[in-house]
Amino acid sequence: MPTTMKAVAMSSGSSGSSGSSDASTSLSPPASSASASPSHMDRQLQRIAASNRTPFEKRVWLLLCQIPAGHVTTYAKLAAHLGSSPRAVGNAMRRNPFAPDVPCHRCVATGGGLGGFKGVGPVKATKKGKTAEKEGITLTEKRSLLRKEGVRFDDRGRVLGTPFQAFK
Repeated sequence: MPTTMKAVAMSSGSSGSSGSSDASTSLSPPASSASASPSHMDRQLQRIAASNRTPFEKRVWLLLCQIPAGHVTTYAKLAAHLGSSPRAVGNAMRRNPFAPDVPCHRCVATGGGLGGFKGVGPVKATKKGKTAEKEGITLTEKRSLLRKEGVRFDDRGRVLGTPFQAFK
């Protein structure tokens, strides 16, 4: 059984196309959802099913609900399970209206960096006239959510461990 990736943090944006549909990935709730209490997760699964979002977005969000608290997966692992691309998965997560209850913060880049989270802020000038990519509250929030769940980071801010991949 695969172990899970305990969190690290870095930033990179994610954008892209919508994903392909995969009939083998059902919109029914997973057999067990270890990321929250059953009643809480049942409410999230019902919210996803009742939403007017695309079938692909719903499949991505349902998979996120399978990732246990304190563990992470990668955009690539989710994409492989869905038969899609990491960019399409990132775009579906960017449009997740149920975060953090539907835990898109538990998905990181393959190298352990945080990846995007609610988009990455624009480049802006600093007071000293230099430009810097604005990380903003979003990646700070992702890092905080992961740390609260017990995810560990290395000294460069990258997630430690093996990514979760036991999707049903």
